[in-house]
Amino acid sequence: MTQDRTLETSETEFAERYAPHAAQGTLYPQHEGSPLLEFLAGGRVLYLFDRCGPYAARPGPARVVVHGLLDPDGTEVLGPHAAAEERLTVQGVSAVTGCGQVVEASRRVWVVQARLPLVLATFGALPPAQPGDWVTFRTLPPLHGFVVREGDR
Repeated sequence: MTQDRTLETSETEFAERYAPHAAQGTLYPQHEGSPLLEFLAGGRVLYLFDRCGPYAARPGPARVVVHGLLDPDGTEVLGPHAAAEERLTVQGVSAVTGCGQVVEASRRVWVVQARLPLVLATFGALPPAQPGDWVTFRTLPPLHGFVVREGDR
């Protein structure tokens, strides 16, 4: 049996699909040739792998879909009544740990509000969760950034 190893059909489709969950912040594209975007949102500075292509991102206010691949060993559903609060901690150059509330859930993707909206996914099945549940999570590096263009939802 082969496992499906794709989470998106294209960068454009992914950005459009999750545009309603884009984080609002300030974007600082790195120097020429760098694949990283520096993004300040939710009181955190994130270094995101630029999925929009070179020179597409402009410095200044931006909406960015922040996408991370979950580490299954660092992911747990706490339930809807957990005594939890939103937190987000940067780990290394481009990973995070945190706690947040599920806004949208499917078999392989959660949208979690944890100081900023995050689109968190796995190639396997996620533990059962539904909107309103609190979860703790850890992502694997790197985080990906999809800059939302005007006209995208």
